[in-house]
Amino acid sequence: MKAVVLAALGTVVGLILGVALGILAGIAWVSVFKTTDFEGYSAMLVFFTFAPVGAVLGGLIGAIWAAYAASRARIRMDSDA
Repeated sequence: MKAVVLAALGTVVGLILGVALGILAGIAWVSVFKTTDFEGYSAMLVFFTFAPVGAVLGGLIGAIWAAYAASRARIRMDSDA
């Protein structure tokens, strides 16, 4: 049960960090490639492409990392007994 709760917590934290990194990557993309800002195109690119991709990747990585950390802690606790 602890692993499930930690995986859920890792997913939420990963989503938040992933969105933040996605937005930063999108802003960098728009700056480097001089994406046009006509009718807000560059903002739509950042928030409708980079932010969701960052959220998905961050959520998956956060969940996997938290579940791995919980399983390692469980293995350590079992070996101490």
